[in-house]
Amino acid sequence: MLVLSACGSKSSTGGEGSAEKIEWKMGHLADEKHIWHKTANEFANLVKEKTDGSIEIKIYPNNSLGGETDTINAIQAGTADLVISGETLQNWAPKAALMATPYAFKNSDHVKAVVEGEIGDEIEAEIKEKAQLTPLFYLNRAPRNLTSSEPIKTPEDLKGFSMRVPNVPLFLNAWEAAGAKPQVMDFNEVFTGIQQGVIDGQENPVDLIQSGGLYEVQKYVNETEHVYSWIYVLVGNKQLESLSDEQREAVLAAAEEAQAFGENLLQEEIEKVKNELKEEGMEFVEVDQDAFREAMTPAIESSLSEEQNELYKRILEVK
Repeated sequence: MLVLSACGSKSSTGGEGSAEKIEWKMGHLADEKHIWHKTANEFANLVKEKTDGSIEIKIYPNNSLGGETDTINAIQAGTADLVISGETLQNWAPKAALMATPYAFKNSDHVKAVVEGEIGDEIEAEIKEKAQLTPLFYLNRAPRNLTSSEPIKTPEDLKGFSMRVPNVPLFLNAWEAAGAKPQVMDFNEVFTGIQQGVIDGQENPVDLIQSGGLYEVQKYVNETEHVYSWIYVLVGNKQLESLSDEQREAVLAAAEEAQAFGENLLQEEIEKVKNELKEEGMEFVEVDQDAFREAMTPAIESSLSEEQNELYKRILEVK
């Protein structure tokens, strides 16, 4: 099993009496200033400390290992080890689509109740089985908002509006139903896409709007708040299984501490990020969220399978 994980990670043996050293590669799409990167660094430091240096994690921000899908494929192939990912996981585990269903979650507290309850357990189990990845910990996300060069307040304002969405079929269908022209594009292509007029806008939480430098090419943050969601820090099943019991326990203990670190950081950072975006010249626009919800809901329900719809209804009922 260790041989399998060492295909992507580098293992080395130190001096006399030292344990075998494992080096893991971790990829994510955000920049070095982002909450995810800071939390990943904290996790890596905790893992190194708790394993007495026998496991070292090298972090690759800015999609430098490839996009989320590329990195997940690389983990499965044994050439990478960890990834930060969310709803993109639905391409392997269909229940993961519910991690970021438009207008399914009322707020961050609702997300927390779902992810830490039975529904979260079901989603994690399917990811582990079908994507061959083990969620180590999760991080709540700021709500997703739509950015543009002209203010958008209602679905009627989306006529002819070409926009980027991640590789999530549900997002494509929901935004198309609302009147936009959505297209799938990697996040690292969004800035240039807007700059060159390939797309008119995109949707993301404010931290990724800042991380991607989109304030340089977009004027408005339209507060659709259409998705409250979470992301996971995940490790390949084989990589985790290859560890000794002691190492595995240390990694899981580090994950628990890193999650608490990330939660505190999110609360501190989001208001700060919003203020910094305003300082960069972005304007926050109040929108008719009910109109967007009404426009998207039929497409959401028709896009989900019977099993997904059942989960969707259960999410709506969680208090």
